Amino acid sequence: MLEFIEIKEESKVPKYKQVTDSILSAIGNKRVRAGDRLPSVNQLLIAFDISRDTVVRAYDHLKKTGVIESVPGKGYYIRNDQLELKARVFLLFNKLSAHKKIIYDAFSRKLGDRATIDFFIYENNYRHFKELILAAKNRDYSHFVIICHFEEGGEDLCNFMKSEIPAEKLIVLDKRLPDECPGASAVFQDFEKDIYRALVELNPQLEKYRRLCLLMREKTYHPVEIKKGFIRFCGEYAYEFTTVGAIGEELPEAGTAYINLKEDDLVALIKQIKRSDLVIGQDVGIISYNDTPLKEVLLDGITVISTDFENLGATAAELVLGRKGEQIENPFYVIARSSL
Repeated sequence: MLEFIEIKEESKVPKYKQVTDSILSAIGNKRVRAGDRLPSVNQLLIAFDISRDTVVRAYDHLKKTGVIESVPGKGYYIRNDQLELKARVFLLFNKLSAHKKIIYDAFSRKLGDRATIDFFIYENNYRHFKELILAAKNRDYSHFVIICHFEEGGEDLCNFMKSEIPAEKLIVLDKRLPDECPGASAVFQDFEKDIYRALVELNPQLEKYRRLCLLMREKTYHPVEIKKGFIRFCGEYAYEFTTVGAIGEELPEAGTAYINLKEDDLVALIKQIKRSDLVIGQDVGIISYNDTPLKEVLLDGITVISTDFENLGATAAELVLGRKGEQIENPFYVIARSSL
């Protein structure tokens, strides 16, 4: 049985989950049967240099779901080999963050034990993105669930994915697929429309400011459509506007509402405002992308605009479990708070 267990150090899936997924895959592929004995806890921790707690947690999970059973004095055995394993998923995100964790947790929770997941991160690096996908081709994945955000490169993304991933196996998250990539599925944000509609909804609070400033770095993985939607709103509603690549280039100015995309820029902006005599929510406003518990309480509340990350993950899981070739727009919402 040891040959069926696979632990990938580069994977972001917790090791206990990699153990359970390996066993579920072996059952789903009919490589093991009911009554087969599993490796002991000691055998696994020695073979893979993992902790006893990791192995015990994996086996406890499989016991609770009725997949295995323990026989006192003898060990662990396969109890149920009649599992309906729907998929083996290659999951690839651009980075780790609180919001990506929400997506992952919702995705994993929705799939449950009906699928196994190998989870990787490429840190917004297009070359590493391609390397991970090429390496994954040697494994028998049923689905490739991918977020495509790069700080540089990616001009040949569509051609690369078409040549390396069958369209029926591909699910792209966060971005709408171009027309040149037919047949694949996606759960996407409409970045231009979302920021435009959010600012329209917030316009009653924005009217006390004469100027809007978008903090969007020149070298960024954020889609250019955000900037397009921002400029469209400012033009139609007659606001002065500017975009700033680095917070150090923009000193807080009375009568300005700032829109930030990155957490680091939010912190830097608040620090600069606090060094001035300006009052947040009166002299200057702040709108931040993506909600967190901290933003709910920081400065009596930071106004946020955000996609529904939990829905994004759950919808992606539904595509894995049977819905094919759909392009699904993810919901977007606004929470107005004291910072505006």
